[in-house]
Amino acid sequence: MKSPKEISVEQWLVRLTQEIIDFTPERGDLPLRVVNDLIKDTEIQAVQDYANKVSITRLGFNDHGPVHMRTVCHNALKMLKILYNAGIPTTLQRDQVGSFDDSVTAVALAAFCHDFGMTIGRQDHELYSGLIAYNIIDRILLKNLPDPGDLMRRVVIRSTALEGIIGHMGTRKIHSIEAGLVLIADGCDMTKGRARVPIEIHTAPKIGDIHKYSANSIDKVFIKPGDNRPIKILVQMSAEVGFFQIEEVLLPKINSSPAKDLVELYAGVEGQELKCYL
Repeated sequence: MKSPKEISVEQWLVRLTQEIIDFTPERGDLPLRVVNDLIKDTEIQAVQDYANKVSITRLGFNDHGPVHMRTVCHNALKMLKILYNAGIPTTLQRDQVGSFDDSVTAVALAAFCHDFGMTIGRQDHELYSGLIAYNIIDRILLKNLPDPGDLMRRVVIRSTALEGIIGHMGTRKIHSIEAGLVLIADGCDMTKGRARVPIEIHTAPKIGDIHKYSANSIDKVFIKPGDNRPIKILVQMSAEVGFFQIEEVLLPKINSSPAKDLVELYAGVEGQELKCYL
């Protein structure tokens, strides 16, 4: 059974994907078909659910399951939409190897699958995620692009998606804006809801607790068009411990991203002056 939060994020995601394909000149429905397949796929659901079990129950980490992966997808597609409106091409467009629709599709696939490796463990989970996701991505792309003439298109989308998956921790060099947005979108999912369950069920103090208590002080993360750069990320928090999450998680991810120069970052405690990081 899907949780109400999971269903709600899915509805946001479908609406956003529909908005994106409505205002692009290509008006192709590949991204929407793929997003709907990702949402309905029973194997993906099973992997995401088990990843969350391992993350929260066994390892004591925060949410790495279906809500998180859908939220990351929503964050990344929001940033893609902002870049499109600002007239900034994706890497696939710039290199003339794919369309904007292909970029949207690759980002959605990467975001939905990026934490699959948490079913195995935390260390190198981004690599295991790529290993687990490969056949699933292939299956979904073959269903939606079945023509033999679409072989190269499938290869390009799959490769870009895998780059986003393997690069989402910011520890491995990535080169595309698409993968860079997945990396940043992952860092943006830091609000208190993501840390709620680990705080409730893990009461004994342990190394790394600062992450969940820091995340629990993050009230909202806004992604909107920027003032000086195309994308503005604004983090609103209830306590200064939230700055740990900004400085130790989100900022390093932005700094490792090929999309770094497209982002401005502000954060602060509600009612106080915002701190500008980028």
